[in-house]
Amino acid sequence: MTFDETRRWTRRRLLETTGGLLGASLWLPETALAAAGEVKLPPMKASTEVESPLPQPQEPDKRVGFAIVGLGRLSLEELLPAFGECKKAKLVALVSGDKDKARTVASQYGVSEKNLYDYKNYDSLKDNPEVQAVYIVLPNNMHAEYTVRAAKAGKHVLCEKPMANSVAECQQMIDACRAAKKQLMVAYRLQYEPHHRAAIQLARSKKLGALKLFSADNGQNQAPDAQWRHKKALAGGGALPDVGIYCLNAARYLSGEEPVEVWGSMYSTPGDARFKEVEENFLFTLRFPSGLIAQCTTGYGHHDSRRMRLMGSEAWVDMDPAFAYSGLRMRISRKSPDDPKASDTVERSLPQPSQFAREMDHFAECVQNNRQPHTPGEEGLQDMRIIEALYRAAREGKSQKLEAVAKQDAFRGPAPSAEG
Repeated sequence: MTFDETRRWTRRRLLETTGGLLGASLWLPETALAAAGEVKLPPMKASTEVESPLPQPQEPDKRVGFAIVGLGRLSLEELLPAFGECKKAKLVALVSGDKDKARTVASQYGVSEKNLYDYKNYDSLKDNPEVQAVYIVLPNNMHAEYTVRAAKAGKHVLCEKPMANSVAECQQMIDACRAAKKQLMVAYRLQYEPHHRAAIQLARSKKLGALKLFSADNGQNQAPDAQWRHKKALAGGGALPDVGIYCLNAARYLSGEEPVEVWGSMYSTPGDARFKEVEENFLFTLRFPSGLIAQCTTGYGHHDSRRMRLMGSEAWVDMDPAFAYSGLRMRISRKSPDDPKASDTVERSLPQPSQFAREMDHFAECVQNNRQPHTPGEEGLQDMRIIEALYRAAREGKSQKLEAVAKQDAFRGPAPSAEG
């Protein structure tokens, strides 16, 4: 048999030769075995190799139906494509002020035209049983209003971060969802991402030793065109609440602690039209009860930089990039167990599924099981308390003391499952 003839020995021919389905079950080593609603395959690789688990999506009619509220860049570039990876969430509706754009996007993703809404008829979502949850992807100043309206319409709410522009608005959102008996989650995608979950485990298991220092930088160079992020009334602030919140939130979830004292300083380049209303750069320090110190920077006027490092008495873990949507890289350094005169720095590679699919699936699972999300409204509220304190510190030129919180993970719900 020639090489070309061998190539033509296809699966179809094998099935025909061995008698259809019965032959397939006898001859194909990759035959699927269905058990308890899951599809299983025999291992393809040796036990020395990493083998990815098979996706196990729920049947479509069992998944939680989402309405995406706002069709800006994040929705179009990340959220809508992420539904293709979701196992427990599905896209069923769109909310946009631009009817033509909504119709175009609906046709691209198979959303029925009857499930297209604008901001005026948003409240009529209450009459649509296909929509169980909304994902709010609007300018920050609109988060509170559209969360409250969704809760009154009987819908669960997943809201982008920052949760709102003030502590008062965050509390209003929490109260509305609690009164409606609906779940509220803030979209802290990295708390569901495999590398960050691994870093949390390293920190909490004491494999780094006592936590001493945390450093993080997250910034980007904003386009000069007018955009809502440059308007204080819409954004609430500049780099700090938009991209600096990643550094702040990471310091909190890696350690499980809450800061007891904060310092802050901000600066904007004179004459730069982008920063007439909001700050360009913000530097801040957080002091935690254990003695851990976090030093963070964030900016709107420099080349992309998204890195972090957590330093312990025995080892450190870092990521660069740490806060990007994909391509995360993790390194761990400690004294070598083989050579007492050497240090080992290793790179740990983990799966990189869609961060947005993971967070949406987690929220869908919480809706299905009536369980508090890992990042509920209280988590977003705590970040806003700290952000307000940091702005006070910057304005007054002195540190701000915060109320001590003894409990670990005081504002978080149960940890997400491995798949969610």
